[in-house]
Amino acid sequence: MPRPLAGLTRQNAARESVAGVTLLAIAVPLNIGYAQIAGLPPTAGLYALVVPAVVYALLVSSRQLVASPDAAAAALVASSIGGLAVAGSEDYLTMAFAQAVLCGVLFALASVLRLGFLAAFLSKPILVGFVGGLALDILVSQVAKMLGVPIDSGGEFVSKVVDLVTGLPTLDGWSVLIAAVAVVVLVGGRRVASAVPWALVVLVVATVVVVATGLEQRGVAVLGPVEAGPPRLVWPALSWGEWLALVPSAIALTMVTVAEGLLVARSYGEKRGYTTSPDRDLLAFGAANAASGLTGGFSVGSSTSRTAAMDQAGSRTQLPALVAAVGTLLLLLFGTALLEHIPSPAIGAVVGVAVLPLLGVRELRGMWGQDRFELAVGAVCFLSTLLVGAIPGILIAFVLSLVNLARRAAAPAIDVLAADGEAGSSLLDPAPVGTATAPGVVVVRMAAPLFFANGVVFSDAVRRAVTDTPDVRHVVVDLEAVTDVDLTGAEAFASVRSWLATQSVTLSYSRPRREIVARMRALDLVDDETIYPTNRAALAALSGERPASG
Repeated sequence: MPRPLAGLTRQNAARESVAGVTLLAIAVPLNIGYAQIAGLPPTAGLYALVVPAVVYALLVSSRQLVASPDAAAAALVASSIGGLAVAGSEDYLTMAFAQAVLCGVLFALASVLRLGFLAAFLSKPILVGFVGGLALDILVSQVAKMLGVPIDSGGEFVSKVVDLVTGLPTLDGWSVLIAAVAVVVLVGGRRVASAVPWALVVLVVATVVVVATGLEQRGVAVLGPVEAGPPRLVWPALSWGEWLALVPSAIALTMVTVAEGLLVARSYGEKRGYTTSPDRDLLAFGAANAASGLTGGFSVGSSTSRTAAMDQAGSRTQLPALVAAVGTLLLLLFGTALLEHIPSPAIGAVVGVAVLPLLGVRELRGMWGQDRFELAVGAVCFLSTLLVGAIPGILIAFVLSLVNLARRAAAPAIDVLAADGEAGSSLLDPAPVGTATAPGVVVVRMAAPLFFANGVVFSDAVRRAVTDTPDVRHVVVDLEAVTDVDLTGAEAFASVRSWLATQSVTLSYSRPRREIVARMRALDLVDDETIYPTNRAALAALSGERPASG
């Protein structure tokens, strides 16, 4: 088991500490913006940087993955709780805490049940479409802030767009100017000096300008009062019905973090030469989410952008998360007054620029030239997330992904093989279905497990091979690439064997895996006389050239 803060040495402690200051500068403005997206007070975003970050850093196996509320989680919190309580109300806040606790329980269960392998089960099109839909929904709200146009940030996507368009005549010129300058600095500054925390620079300068020029009195919206003080232990007091109503959204949050977080953790581990434990990382996410919900924060996921920023800063440990946690705590104790006058257009610019890459335009464009069905899955997930809701969107795309899986499995590669002519070779070259391998013998190879989705396809292929080949007396099924047989697949084998018997054709098997032989014996599909170790042994035995070996 990896030790806490693995990779930390005296030699890299200073560098890791400096990276922690950078993480603090990036995380504070972003988490304030994400809390607003979620319909929560700024402190909910800041509290999530303290106790949850410490708990995660001490438990996780990944040395680099940064755990924090992110844009997708914030939007999902808003969309799921918005239909249960009024944004900004005490009930809404309590439900956000409870949702984080539920996520913690689900992560812990996934860890105990060793479900880390599920990280690969949500396909890339699902993640791209789901996160892209959430990102566009967020972007509309942030554009409204940048323009100084009031909209209902907790409403549906279409209503937000309508509010934004109809409110354009009331846009505030000073807000537009602040946002435009902020976007230029954020985008241009990243290209000139990526190591500089430009988000912090933008917010500090914008705040100074607003205070010095009195723009707040001229209509520029600001963050407003931020409650001071450290995180406090809270328990979300809800009825059983309210807890149950939060379960679907907690499952969705957990699934997205499992897929994205564990994949990113594994990729950085492979990139930097250390091992990760998916099940331990699930436990770390569970503890962090529970800690967040119990100390006034909201759901914690993985931050790909902050992880990348820490990697670029040279960080290879979890020490930056601890440094950022201490810095955030000091800010909550002594510096909240500095946050009150941050202009909302600047916050909108920071969050908008941060979520822009999450739209997935580049990924969707790549799918256009690679796999149109995968593109359709991503597009459906994108649109359904926007128009129907986050949870229905991910469920719809998940079903489409399963359909895609079944579609591929139902059309396996099935070849009829012909001898390649090389003496002693156990391999055969592919040939079109219906080509005989030796007089009276046909060898059929299926490159997939035989199960309910492709049993009929296999049966039809064998029948077609026999009927298209004159004078067939023997059929050999090459089992080298068949890794499993379920009950429906066994029925396909039995059906083929019965049909071949009516045609006076024998059925044999070659090159089976040991576990497949045991499985097929249990299903009463084979006996020792019908199994050959190689295709050549089968051909020789059945064509009468020489006795079969083995």
